[in-house]
Amino acid sequence: MSRDDRPGALRRTLDAIYTTSAALAALCLVSMLGVIVAQMIARWSSLTFPGSTEYAGYLMAAASFLAFAGALNSGAHIRVGLALTALGRHRYWGELWCLLVGTAAATYLAWYSVRLVYWSRKLHDLSQGQDATLLWIVQLPVALGAILLAIAFADNLVTLLRTGRDNIRTDVSVQSHAE
Repeated sequence: MSRDDRPGALRRTLDAIYTTSAALAALCLVSMLGVIVAQMIARWSSLTFPGSTEYAGYLMAAASFLAFAGALNSGAHIRVGLALTALGRHRYWGELWCLLVGTAAATYLAWYSVRLVYWSRKLHDLSQGQDATLLWIVQLPVALGAILLAIAFADNLVTLLRTGRDNIRTDVSVQSHAE
C-alpha cells in the first residue's frame, strides 16, 4: 500500500466502524421493542417479567451511544450551522473551534465511561433493580459508543486540519446556501 492510499483506506475503515456501530444501535432499538412487547404480553397474561423496565433502559442507553458517531458523520446531530454560516470567510475557524471543543468533551466522556466500566467490574457492582445485572455489562456499549464518538470527533478535526473540510455530510441545499 502506498502512502497516498492510507488515508482512503483509513477513511473506509472508520466509516465501516461507524456504520457497524449504527447497525448495532438499530439492533438495540429492535431489541428494546421486543422487551417492551414481551412486557406487555406478560402483563396481559398475568405473568411477571422481572427487570423488563431496566432492560429496556439499558438497551435505550446502548442504542443512543452506539448511534452517536454515525449520526455525527451523517450530519444528523444538531450543529451550529447558522452561526457557522454567519461567520462567512471565517467559517473554518468556527468549525475548528467546534471540533476542538467536541473532541475534548467526547474524549473526556469516553475516558470516564471506560473508568466507570472498569470500576463497576472491579467492585462487582449490581443494578439496584429487580434484574440484579452486573452493571459493567450494560455500561460496556455506552463506553464503546463514547469511544467511537471521540474517535469520530478527532477524525473530523484531523481531516479539517489536513483538507480544510470535515467529514460531516450536509444537505446539498444547505451547503449551496452556505457558499
